[in-house]
Amino acid sequence: MTANVAEIGHYINGCTTSVSTGRAQAITNPATGLVTGLVTLASAREVDAAVQAAAAAFPGWSRTPPLRRARVMFRFLELLNRHRDELAHLITAEHGKVFSDAQGEVIRGIEVVEFACGIPQLLKGDYTEQVSTGIDNWTMRQPLGVVAGVTPFNFPVMVPCWMFPIAIACGNTFVLKPSPIDPSPSLRIAELFKEAGLPDGVFNVVQGDKVAVDALLEHPQVAAISFVGSTPIANYIYETGARYGKRVQALGGAKNHMVVMPDADLDRTVDALIGAAYGSAGERCMAISVAVLVGDVADRLLPRLVERTGMLKVLDGENPEAEMGPIVSRAAHDRITGYIEQGIKDGATLLVDGRGFDSAQAGTGCGGGFWLGGTLFDHVTPDMRIYQEEIFGPVLAIVRAKDFGEAVNIVNTHEFGNGTACFTRDGHIAREFARLIQVGMVGINVPIPVPMAWHAFGGWKRSLFGDTHVYGEEGVRFYTKQKSIMQRWPESISRGAEFAMPTSQ
Repeated sequence: MTANVAEIGHYINGCTTSVSTGRAQAITNPATGLVTGLVTLASAREVDAAVQAAAAAFPGWSRTPPLRRARVMFRFLELLNRHRDELAHLITAEHGKVFSDAQGEVIRGIEVVEFACGIPQLLKGDYTEQVSTGIDNWTMRQPLGVVAGVTPFNFPVMVPCWMFPIAIACGNTFVLKPSPIDPSPSLRIAELFKEAGLPDGVFNVVQGDKVAVDALLEHPQVAAISFVGSTPIANYIYETGARYGKRVQALGGAKNHMVVMPDADLDRTVDALIGAAYGSAGERCMAISVAVLVGDVADRLLPRLVERTGMLKVLDGENPEAEMGPIVSRAAHDRITGYIEQGIKDGATLLVDGRGFDSAQAGTGCGGGFWLGGTLFDHVTPDMRIYQEEIFGPVLAIVRAKDFGEAVNIVNTHEFGNGTACFTRDGHIAREFARLIQVGMVGINVPIPVPMAWHAFGGWKRSLFGDTHVYGEEGVRFYTKQKSIMQRWPESISRGAEFAMPTSQ
């Protein structure tokens, strides 16, 4: 182990372990390019240890009354609020996003914990007296058992919080497999959960790569798995998990469009595009990566957008003036610059080239980091790769449409259907857009329409594999199975066998 480099391990059965499997991955500060740690990559053996710990904890935890489970959640919520800046600093150090953005991520995760604190109400079933003479019928929701979550690098606190608080509040036990790029926040969350009084084994963390994911997918004691990431992997998770008989929800990629109508407020629209396209360096599944400019609005909006993109404050994420931080890794940086080169090759007009960003502007010691400025393309067409594929970086493509109908058709014919937005002052246009658009999450003058914790997050088409969205009441349904009970007593049962299909009498 190199001096001054932290070793990041797993959290299994209430204990942090750094037992080496012989495989590890470097953790890099994206702002400086320096290695700050090594994360141990789990083998199937470590995954099995976490699953066995969760399985052993399940009987006791599932029998714990929902109100007592909620009280643990309330204590956990208090600790998250107390340590939210600490978690945000961990995110910035390993992911690179601006500290204020990391703070916002933590808060959005906390909101799901707040929702999970209401689990006694959320688990209430239905009851009908006298469905037939002397017979009552009611339903209850019961936990599945050991469940797992596989989460991406771009939201190392928020996305896991979409899953485990609801799953655990429902009475399940949980195994989290976070991204090895930024693994530290998940371990800190596990420590805080234990401090809140969560029994050992209820929440476990295994660090790893595809080996760990496959071990979870194949493990016979894992009842369900939730995933957020790219579409190819989401498809793989869904098909593999289903083949092994698991309940699966897998959220995939996105190519989110913002339709800008000629009557839109241009200043507010430019502000929205800048924040939605370049916030978190575009490394968001809800980032706006395509602006569909309708009619003559392009001629009026583009000069402002070009100017504002060129003025983007790309700085070390800990700098309070930063609007955008570095790209998360060298591999991601190379992938994004490859897409920029492809866009030029395919004939798009490059208005602002982020590859020319001088990393010395980012701050002292940031010269070795993974830096790009904002990139802006005009005259992008649907046959180009930079339009078809998810770039997951600070690249905004401008597509032009002659009218509202063409704009809607452009959005609806894309294979992804995660998020979209329409900027307009026209109430009829807003209503028709919300009604006609074939996308799961829609904003009207809201650039990033991420639902609040008591609703649910998820897209359509190839942005979602499975039947339910994450968190909210759909999350409760995903992590529980419904049981229906019909009851009567001997005094109300007539004598003699009944051979006909029972009906209400």
